[in-house]
Amino acid sequence: MRILTGIQPSGTLHIGNYFGAMKPAIELQARGEAYYFIADYHSMTSLTDAAQRRKNTLDVALDFLACGLDPKRSVFWRQSDIPEVCELMWILGTLTPMGLLERAHSYKDKTAKGISPNFGLFAYPVLMAADILLYDANLVPVGKDQRQHLEMTRDIAIKFNQSYGESSLVVPEAEIREEVATVPGLDGQKMSKSYGNTIDLFGDEKATKKKIMGIVMDSRTPAEPKPDAEKNLAIQLLKLVAPAEVSADFENRLRAGGMGYGDLKKALFEHYWNHFAEARARRAELSNNLDYVNQVLKDGAERARATASGVIARARKACGLA
Repeated sequence: MRILTGIQPSGTLHIGNYFGAMKPAIELQARGEAYYFIADYHSMTSLTDAAQRRKNTLDVALDFLACGLDPKRSVFWRQSDIPEVCELMWILGTLTPMGLLERAHSYKDKTAKGISPNFGLFAYPVLMAADILLYDANLVPVGKDQRQHLEMTRDIAIKFNQSYGESSLVVPEAEIREEVATVPGLDGQKMSKSYGNTIDLFGDEKATKKKIMGIVMDSRTPAEPKPDAEKNLAIQLLKLVAPAEVSADFENRLRAGGMGYGDLKKALFEHYWNHFAEARARRAELSNNLDYVNQVLKDGAERARATASGVIARARKACGLA
């Protein structure tokens, strides 16, 4: 089984990225061939600063390696190091109905938030399909917000196979971890760089504590029972970074009354900081050995391209380009 996932270098990674995509992806290294890429082409729909893209790409590499991606057990590369992905995107795009792209929830949500409705944003699902299909991926771990894009990838692959040959492209399956698929941000919406409501994965201690302590709560006094404690934003985030028995205790205390929101947010920060302590130390080591990080990406690109060249050759032959 070949497993594939990608992450955009469009900004500083946050705990929503980690729990929604990175952690489940890294855990899948034990289940099959793991293919992970940094989606720098995708970042171009929202980021136009070249220097910032280079920095973000390196940061994503550092973050993934710090969090447990093992280059001996997986393939890890930059998307733009594999030019075949753009060729496959064009091939797939000639079969992708406009109506399919117009129904994409992500495109409609992002443009509604004021993001420029450029072609890249509109065609995002086709490039995502090329990302997946170029490596004969069997399984793709995605968050609930990406479920539709994965379904579109399947539709595009099936249409290609129906048009050019049933065995041309592998039709992938999705794996969605419902319990952590959508991590709430500091404002209660889905945590997203686009909304500016994130808790950085490896943020500055003082700045992150200030963010967490600034989470807005309701006006109930500490003494009042909170029967809806499970809906409390700090409780939801605490469940991600604290042991289950600890988060359950805080939830029960909040439900019973007598605990202040300030104490709850302090506990959230402490557990967040401790949860990523080991990865933070590993990241510091990697930051001092960038030659190693760059070599990992280079080696990964060579391995990924070996797979991609076979798939693109098969696709070109199937559709009459070779």
